[in-house]
Amino acid sequence: MKFEDLLLEIGGFGRFQILILFILCLPRINLPMHFLLHNFLAATPSHHCAIPHQEAFVNLTTEEVLIISIPREPDGTFRSCEMFSQPQFHLLLNSSLQPENNSIIQHCQHGWVYDHSQFTSTISTQWDLVCEQRGLNQATATFFFIGVTMGAVVFGYLSDRFDPFEAVPPGFQFHDENFTNLFGRKAMLLLSLVCSLIFGMLSAASVSYSMLAITRTLTGVALSGVSLIVLPLGMEWVDIQHRTFSGILTSIFWSIGNMLLAMVAYLVREWHWLLVAVTGPCLLSIVCLWWVPESARWLIANGKVKQAHRHVLRCARMNGRKDFTVSPEALRRMATDKKPGGSYSYISLFRTPVLRKISLCSGAVWFGVAFSYYGMSMNLTGFGLNMYLSQFVFGVIEIPAKMIMYVLVNRVGRRQSQAWALILTGLCIGANVIIPKPFTSLRSVVAIMGKGFSEAAFTTVFLYTSELYPTVLRQNGMGYTSFVARLGGALAPLVFLLDEVWRSLPEVTYCGVAVCCGSVAFLLPETLNVRLPEGIEDIEKAQVKGPPQISAPEGMPLQSLLK
Repeated sequence: MKFEDLLLEIGGFGRFQILILFILCLPRINLPMHFLLHNFLAATPSHHCAIPHQEAFVNLTTEEVLIISIPREPDGTFRSCEMFSQPQFHLLLNSSLQPENNSIIQHCQHGWVYDHSQFTSTISTQWDLVCEQRGLNQATATFFFIGVTMGAVVFGYLSDRFDPFEAVPPGFQFHDENFTNLFGRKAMLLLSLVCSLIFGMLSAASVSYSMLAITRTLTGVALSGVSLIVLPLGMEWVDIQHRTFSGILTSIFWSIGNMLLAMVAYLVREWHWLLVAVTGPCLLSIVCLWWVPESARWLIANGKVKQAHRHVLRCARMNGRKDFTVSPEALRRMATDKKPGGSYSYISLFRTPVLRKISLCSGAVWFGVAFSYYGMSMNLTGFGLNMYLSQFVFGVIEIPAKMIMYVLVNRVGRRQSQAWALILTGLCIGANVIIPKPFTSLRSVVAIMGKGFSEAAFTTVFLYTSELYPTVLRQNGMGYTSFVARLGGALAPLVFLLDEVWRSLPEVTYCGVAVCCGSVAFLLPETLNVRLPEGIEDIEKAQVKGPPQISAPEGMPLQSLLK
């Protein structure tokens, strides 16, 4: 008997599952508010070199002072990073003249003056992260995603494998039978939410760039646990028929968070308070997590049958199956046969041939999905729209993209949907390299389409990957793929610096990576209508499509398992 069979008896999508999914959607809202916060936290407003002794030019207007002090770009705008070493009064006679001697032009010597009409303050204006320091500004996002990368390894490992009894001295006994619930999916999710709240508030209180870089990195580590655990924890309570729906539903709340970020950033223009505003909701998620049970699949797979039995009976009661009974012994027989010692690690993902191929290909797909998604999401000003409007529209377009994917992954399948969504993302990015800049409306439409495809790819990859790995390695698999994805997310902001080599090089890079990684998805197995694998042997043997069947061990009546 498999856990899928048990779900048919207790209700695979009833009040119990709806409550769990709703609560787990709350932290999902909070994720994009941090993951895409860099757009507003580190926004760089218009600026120019600070002009020394500006009060001496009492007879000149502000515009005239800029004309004699700041050289112009070919399009007539004032340069952001250079100034004249001496005032050029002759330019007042003809401001279109260009200086004949570049030796009179120097880098800013006295700081910068910023336009505060859109932002009261950002980290760029706080610590002058412009011009030569522009790389540090972009690196703020990279530090965050490096933290997410580290967190993917830590939380993926702990939420699957860590057992407190492995580390205690011989003969030591715990008197609290609930102590074993301190580890697993739920406990790691709680830990990540608490740490996210603490480090998020410390980020808001940063008094130096170094402090901000460290606290944002640690915030990334903590939030990685939320990103990794929310979907598997909810999905492991849902039956096959509603698995896709629950994945899409959870993903929609990411898009809602996207839209909320635009509204919060529009209302809060000071970076300290913006960090407080996007971190505060973690407290609500912590409180609501009290009503979420541990994954019964994880408990059974790790031999914690008593806790699993209690949660299964609670699920049956809430779903109206009050006459349902099952013995702990029946659940114990469900436990996947582990290898000696019952120890699984990230190395287990590469030990067997089929699982090795899945791990390598899914890692490449995740890298491409994250690299292209964050490449588009962090270029809000590159498509001719107001950045708040761009953020909001990018969030809105994600919802119909998810709805379309809900149909496609059930009709076309996971593999085809994943591959083509990522390939089309790359083609849309590449199209905007070709479309001339004056065609702002067309560029905006293509960008919005690309963002929709990008979100479709991200939505599918979470669902697809969680179905590819067996229960005993699911969080390890999600941790590994998330690790690779966050490498893509960490590199994405730095690619913008390539525009100094060639203006279109960042877009060409995003396009090429998306198309190549999308093509790799064709090498993965299809998981449509396939049972969630419990052990590694389920992955290695041939998987047969078809509706779930109630089954029992050979020679044993099914009813005997459901007592």
